[in-house]
Amino acid sequence: MPSRRWPLMLLVALLAGRALTPARQLDAPAAVSAGIDVLRAESFSRLAGRRVALLTNLAAHAADGRSTLDVVRSAPSVQLVALFTPEHGLTATEDAAVASSREPGTGLPVHSLYGQTQRPTADMLQGIDVILVDLPDVGARFYTYMTTVAYLMEEAAKAHVAVMVLDRPNPLNGVAVEGPTLDADLLSFVGYFPMPVRHGLTLGELARLFNAERRIGADLAVVSARGWSREMWFDQTGLQWHNPSPNIRTLSAATLYPGLGAIESSNISVGRGTPTPFEHFGAPWLDGRRVADVLNSRRIPGVRFAETSFTPDSSVYAGQRCSGVSITITDRAALRPVRMGLEIAGTLLREHPDRYDLGRTAQLLGSRDALALLRNGEDPAVIAALWTADEARWRELRSMYLLY
Repeated sequence: MPSRRWPLMLLVALLAGRALTPARQLDAPAAVSAGIDVLRAESFSRLAGRRVALLTNLAAHAADGRSTLDVVRSAPSVQLVALFTPEHGLTATEDAAVASSREPGTGLPVHSLYGQTQRPTADMLQGIDVILVDLPDVGARFYTYMTTVAYLMEEAAKAHVAVMVLDRPNPLNGVAVEGPTLDADLLSFVGYFPMPVRHGLTLGELARLFNAERRIGADLAVVSARGWSREMWFDQTGLQWHNPSPNIRTLSAATLYPGLGAIESSNISVGRGTPTPFEHFGAPWLDGRRVADVLNSRRIPGVRFAETSFTPDSSVYAGQRCSGVSITITDRAALRPVRMGLEIAGTLLREHPDRYDLGRTAQLLGSRDALALLRNGEDPAVIAALWTADEARWRELRSMYLLY
């Protein structure tokens, strides 16, 4: 009599075979070329006969692992005459104001745009035809590289200097948008344009939007990345991770940054001065076990919380032992990090009402109304749901500037 087990065996074999087909391997790293790779493949032809400056740091690399600075300065056809640097300096490791200097390898002037000035001066722009921009952004409104690029475009437009952005993928993907629109009176160096916290654009797309919506009038070109699609996260691009700044050391930290960064102006440590910034938070007065339990009871999608402790060696509570909470990402697609930040702030307000101080959180979160509701005891999930209209308006506006 034939065995009755064969349909089950066949089903298992079919499922196994389907799982092994290449079409199912959606998470395999892709071959993405950043803008610097595209420009180099063109033999830098767009720069022929032009005096070039470069706004970059050593976190920007080509596909072969060489820094963009090294690639550009060693190209025989490129006349490199000056360098500009954003916050964290040329090395991308400084955590304070940075002085202008000279680049050791070439003797070229290095103009810091995070020191005595945040904008290039007329003297800095003299003798330059085009400024290349290659900076690794992290996809959050308050990350200052976008503001530096915007200020650069404003001053370059006045001086009739062209700007060319060498684009890179948004590491948090280019689809997700989250958070309240920045209040108009809170515009600053950590908030150049009224948009949600998580904007879902590349730096090149942001430059296009700023140039048009702010009527900057810069002579702007963007060298698009190749092979990137908007749903990709950084670890799906095949590109090497290089810390874009001293406290964004992993993709996990970058993923949580829009939420913890939004509330870090309150009186908690977000892990600066520890090996894992933006992957935990705490304070000497905080009850880590209680706060972790309450946050887990909230069933916030995509994350789990656990009690921890740490002692920062710099920044907030340096040298003080902090009771805290570590954050583990369980489903990054489901995670809404800005809501998570609001949930953390709401829990701290309830559990430590006499100790927790929101401080200047409005400037980073961007919405005084959201914080007023939080102080009045409104459910953070309800507050986050109120951002839907802001997010929809941003999606409509940004749609005109998408490159991918």
